[in-house]
Order: sequence, then C-alpha cells, then structure tokens
Amino acid sequence: MGKLLEINPQGLPMFTHFAPSLFTFLHELEKNNDREWFNNNKQRYEDLVRSPALAFISEMQNWIPMISPHYEASPKKVGGSLMRVYRDVRFSKDKSPYKTNVGIQFRHEIGKDVHSPGFYLHISTQEIFLAVGTWHPQPDALRAIREHIQRKPAVYQDAIEHQPFTEYYHMAGDALTRPPKGYDTESPMIEEIKRKDFIAMCPINKEQLLSGKVCELIATRYGRAQPLQKFLCDALGLRF
Repeated sequence: MGKLLEINPQGLPMFTHFAPSLFTFLHELEKNNDREWFNNNKQRYEDLVRSPALAFISEMQNWIPMISPHYEASPKKVGGSLMRVYRDVRFSKDKSPYKTNVGIQFRHEIGKDVHSPGFYLHISTQEIFLAVGTWHPQPDALRAIREHIQRKPAVYQDAIEHQPFTEYYHMAGDALTRPPKGYDTESPMIEEIKRKDFIAMCPINKEQLLSGKVCELIATRYGRAQPLQKFLCDALGLRF
C-alpha cells in the first residue's frame, strides 16, 4: 500500500520542497508548446507543476504575514498567487499558447493584478529569481512614487543601498532615456526618477529551490527588501 499524502487545510498536499520533475515538465513544454501536447499532458501539469506550486503558496501563508500583514498568499487555482499558464497572445508575434515558467506573486491586499506592489517568484529552466516592488505601475501610481522619491530622497536611497538589501538584490526594469517632464534634471535622484519599473531582483539557484528550507530562504530574502516595499506602499498610500 502506498504512503498516504499529508493534506493541509486547503486540501493540498503538505509542501516540503519542489521536485526536479517540475523542471522536467517545463523543459518538455518548451519543446512542445502546443495545445495538443499540453492537453495530452494536462494531468502531469497538475501533478508536477500546479499542485506543488499551490502547496508552496499555502505554506507561504505562514511566512508572508511575518514580512507584512497586508500581503497575501492565496492558493486558489484561479485568481490567486499562482499566475496563469496561458499566454495572452493577442498583441504578440509569438503565438505560443503557454508560458514555460512558473510565476507566483504575493500581492498587497488591495492589489488586483500583476502591476500591484508584490513579492514575486519566477521559476524557469533558464533562471530562477525573486523580485520585489511594482512592475509597470499605472501612470498615477508611477507619478506618486516619483514624487515620493523627491520628498524623501534619503529614505529611498537607504532602502536601495543598505547592505542587507544590496547583498542579494539589484534594481532592474525599464527606465526612460530622458527625465520625465516636470522634474529637476539636476536632481541627484534623477536616474531613479527616470525608472518606469520599481523592482529589485534576487537570483537563487536550483539547489536552493529544491531544498527543504526553500520557504524560509525565500521569506528571509523577501524580508531584506522590506524598506523598499514599505517606501512604495507609503508612496501609494497603502498600509505596510
């Protein structure tokens, strides 16, 4: 008789660690990114990718509140922290129907979409990384962040330059080539104000992802970015 799986309150298997089979499936999907193959392997996707990812999210419900009580780990199959496997191909030359990565975002409680401030985990065969901050914020939010940098330059600078942060993170994302209108071009913070994304990235390796302490590791790394996330929340009038 096989070993019975322990089930958590959400009805998901208890999370211990990610398995190498996750990468096996993603590699095969890269080679066979079409609806016929995916439909024939949908149960494998459920077993090897979605179920472990949801179990991980469920386990992170124990960790995320330690970073901020206003961020959520939602293990719902649809509309939760796990991002959809289906690509939006309406405006893309690449018509491949499926994403070949796993994307997990722990959003702010008021967040409705991927543009909200959040903590992110990206898993693919090419790279694994954590990210924090806000990606492609809406114009009003972008303006609020830039103006907050002008008001509190020392606080922002400390958030992105203090050693516990820079030990693991680097700022990333898109930026304007020229300063936005209405901002002092001589400001010492002008390069930061030119940003269109306010995100920081932290690479992790495959061994770390597959370890039995991955939840603790990820929560600890997210914790290193608390000052940046708090700054963004303050700029947007959100609780942290």
